Amino acid sequence: MPDIAVGAIIVAAGSSGRMLGTDKLFAEIAGRPLLAHTIAAFERCDAIQRIVVVLSAQNVERGRDLISDHDLAKVRAVCEGGSRRQDSVRRGLEALGRCDYVAVHDGARPLVTRELIERGIAAACEAAAAVAAVPLADTIKEANSDGTIQCTLDRRRLYAAQTPQVFRYDILLRAHREISDDVTDDAAMLEALGVPVKLFDGDRRNIKVTMAADLGLAEALIAGVVNLN
Repeated sequence: MPDIAVGAIIVAAGSSGRMLGTDKLFAEIAGRPLLAHTIAAFERCDAIQRIVVVLSAQNVERGRDLISDHDLAKVRAVCEGGSRRQDSVRRGLEALGRCDYVAVHDGARPLVTRELIERGIAAACEAAAAVAAVPLADTIKEANSDGTIQCTLDRRRLYAAQTPQVFRYDILLRAHREISDDVTDDAAMLEALGVPVKLFDGDRRNIKVTMAADLGLAEALIAGVVNLN
């Protein structure tokens, strides 16, 4: 790994609206809160020098307590997110401060590994912008508003994007300053600027916990009871 400064932004400012009243970030899986698993992977990665965690206003203090309780020493700041994911990332960038590269990761992906993070950093060092992704296995149909199929897409060219997504800091900051349209990930902002974004091998175990049932799956994956690869 080259001698570069790399920071990480853990984005976890959502509302857990599909979790049936459970705050997924602090739900316990395999003996500790989900968010602690996520941050710990970046803590263990030697290439990551500092971390910023972005939380909803009601979770900022609880997040700080979690970080203290689990001795997550690379976390330099916990900040309040914005109304959109991209607003939260922008606040994370500002709190992180200038570095060479930044890894942006969903707080609700607790099975991220050091190896996956390192692959992303290596890919970004080559291409300036890199996104973890896995090929789609299912046949994908495009339909109109009434559910009628319009066409079958060529799945050989289709991928499910994950995080971490790793970027040169200056390019990502520029994208957040210039792109105001709603997007679902940071890569889309760079695409809008015409910046090439490279895919690198993701991990099917790197699930995003969005529903209550996903907590059980995440625990089974951590325990090795289930293998999605």
